[in-house]
Amino acid sequence: GWLGNHIGGRPGFCFDVRVQLGAGAYICGEESALIASCEGRRGEPKTRPPFAAQSGYLGAPTLVNNVETLCAVAPVLAQGWEWFATLGTPQSKGTKLLSLCGDCVRPGVYEVPFGVSLAEVLRLAGAEAAQAVQVGGASGVMVGPASYDRRLCFEDLPTAGAVMVFNGQRHLLKIVHYFMHFFVEESCGYCTPCRVGNVFLRRILEKIMAGMGDAGDLESLRQLSDTIIATSRCGLGHTSPNPILSSLEQFPLVYSSLLQQSDNGLERGFDLERALAPARAIARRPSSVLEAEPERLAASGNLIARSGTNEPPETW
Repeated sequence: GWLGNHIGGRPGFCFDVRVQLGAGAYICGEESALIASCEGRRGEPKTRPPFAAQSGYLGAPTLVNNVETLCAVAPVLAQGWEWFATLGTPQSKGTKLLSLCGDCVRPGVYEVPFGVSLAEVLRLAGAEAAQAVQVGGASGVMVGPASYDRRLCFEDLPTAGAVMVFNGQRHLLKIVHYFMHFFVEESCGYCTPCRVGNVFLRRILEKIMAGMGDAGDLESLRQLSDTIIATSRCGLGHTSPNPILSSLEQFPLVYSSLLQQSDNGLERGFDLERALAPARAIARRPSSVLEAEPERLAASGNLIARSGTNEPPETW
């Protein structure tokens, strides 16, 4: 009786719910982009102020809530706020819906009271041997076994509800790389920090994964992440570096193990042959001087002198 026209017999007191299908872009989860999508415009974040509570949908003051919040209204009306307040923690009332997926025996949707430990959630899903857990989806944080005693609530480990479990057979940096590729593709492209910064984060990560990184690259990841978070226009850029920052904090040995040392003790930071390979292919030149044509080598007096013999180049 609380939906429709003239609720409670009061003329003009109307409230209804309509479900609208969106375009499916990740950016449309951001408040102002969501409103733009509902208005039939491109899902792109707006510069604030004004905020949605001042000027939102069709220019009217608008309150944007998660669908899970709206679903909690029904039991609160039915059983009272006092009952609702008995669930959860002092600062995180009620229950939370968690969507568990990945390397677990019992994936699915679980409703748990706020304040439950991550270890208990993993036990429910049959994932006690998890190597890592991504809490909060792609823009969340990667948590290691040492932090499984943390509680899912606003006071400790907040989450929108997505929980991804990874066992010991997964390459953690490949997972982080996948998330960064996702953010590069899903960025609306409006602001430079998000549009360009995430691409550079991905490139540095690829350099490290190829075994060509050094300690300076780790610091570059941190500094660039801080810049993207501080200067991006909306929540996508504010949270896109989270997979890198959290994995750096929780799994530093995974990164440091790829910072290989050369024979002279120097860190390998640049592969000259690899960098020149595309240009050599375009110019149809050999990948190194020793792969050049024997005739050209024989015509080079300085190379003959280096050999120390009169033998043809083919025998070097």
